[in-house]
Amino acid sequence: MKDQINWIDMPVLDLDRSVEFYSALLADKVEIQSFENFKFGLLPHAQTNVSGCLVPSTADKISTIGALIYFNVNGRLDDALAQVTAHGGKIIEGKTAMGPHGFRAIIHDSEGNRIALHSRNEQ
Repeated sequence: MKDQINWIDMPVLDLDRSVEFYSALLADKVEIQSFENFKFGLLPHAQTNVSGCLVPSTADKISTIGALIYFNVNGRLDDALAQVTAHGGKIIEGKTAMGPHGFRAIIHDSEGNRIALHSRNEQ
């Protein structure tokens, strides 16, 4: 079976701020790239199509409701949660057990998007 979700365009108000936020949250560099005069932040990925980018947008594109996107912070959920408030985000729901599926937390990122952090391990 192929990956069901293979790309995310995450709207952001401030590209530099969101690149700093996600680089700290994911403990990996988000690279600012440009294509035909369009700048975006490319999320870290393992040379596959499963990733996404941070896309400069207007405030009406930011969502605090709707679909919930899970970011993999496997083995470092506690550290990722510490990075949330340190980089301008807000914890909405702290670490919660999901039975055999691990743990998650729900946050608002530095731009106001609601996202989930997921780890198969408790840390």
